[in-house]
Amino acid sequence: MATVNFSVPVEIKNAFNKAFEGENKSAVLAVLMRQAVEERKRKKRRALAIDALLRLRHRIRPATAAATGRARRKGRP
Repeated sequence: MATVNFSVPVEIKNAFNKAFEGENKSAVLAVLMRQAVEERKRKKRRALAIDALLRLRHRIRPATAAATGRARRKGRP
């Protein structure tokens, strides 16, 4: 196990202590830190996916109104 030392506002510390009273605060913090790391990774993956879609969008020509109409009618009775 590693030891970390963070400074937080007193009101956050007090609210944390009240919310997690009677629990192993080191374990709670480890879970919260793990969740924060996973959320950061998801955010990075989303940003990369959006960038890839935007690059793809620039390479593909937009559909014409006629092509869109044909696609809507295709397969309809």
